[in-house]
Parts: sequence; C-alpha cells; structure tokens
Amino acid sequence: MRIPTLWLRQLRDHADSNIVMMMTGNKSDLNHLRSVAEEDGQNLAEAECLSFLETSSLEGTNVKKAFQTVLTEIYHIISKKALAAQEASAANSSIPGQRTTINVDDTSGATKRGCCST
Repeated sequence: MRIPTLWLRQLRDHADSNIVMMMTGNKSDLNHLRSVAEEDGQNLAEAECLSFLETSSLEGTNVKKAFQTVLTEIYHIISKKALAAQEASAANSSIPGQRTTINVDDTSGATKRGCCST
C-alpha cells in the first residue's frame, strides 16, 4: 500500500493546526476489487492519528457518518477554544464572580414570518 505521506505532511505544514482530517476508504461496495484491506487502512489511520471509515456512496454506507464524525470533531475543537477564551476572560476580570446575563426572550414585538414571507 502506498502511504500518502506527502499530502499529510503538506496539510500539517500549511493548514491551521486545528485541521480535522479523516482517512476514508471509498467504494467499499466493490469488495471483489479491493486493493487495500480494511485492517491496513485502519492501521495507517491510527499511525497518522486520523479517523478512519470505509464508505460506499452507491449503498449509502457511512457517508453521513463520515461527515458527522468530522463535524463533531470540529465542534469539540471550537468548544474547547470558546471555553479557554471564557476562562481567560474570567481570569482577567477585575470583579471576582462578575457574570454577564444574556436575555434570549424576544421583546421586540415582531411576529415570526415564514421563510418566503415579505
């Protein structure tokens, strides 16, 4: 199996340090034409610290799960950054225990409209 180390190195060298990458084996429905064993793909992904899934768009296998996995990881990264920023802000606050209240009630009196209303 040829290892795509050049692509991985370029991504890691030139992309944001928080990039989310996943190795995806496609066309898993064509098992008789397989050139890489699933275990080999999984082992390579683990060695490169990547998520791994085999997918088949023909059968719809794991396509949605691949997107959900990447989006979940992005959400976790953003949540950690937001929490760290909130903690840093709280640590720099001049008044201990100071809190910010956000009112989410709609007090504007405006009525909700459908997506196509004018």
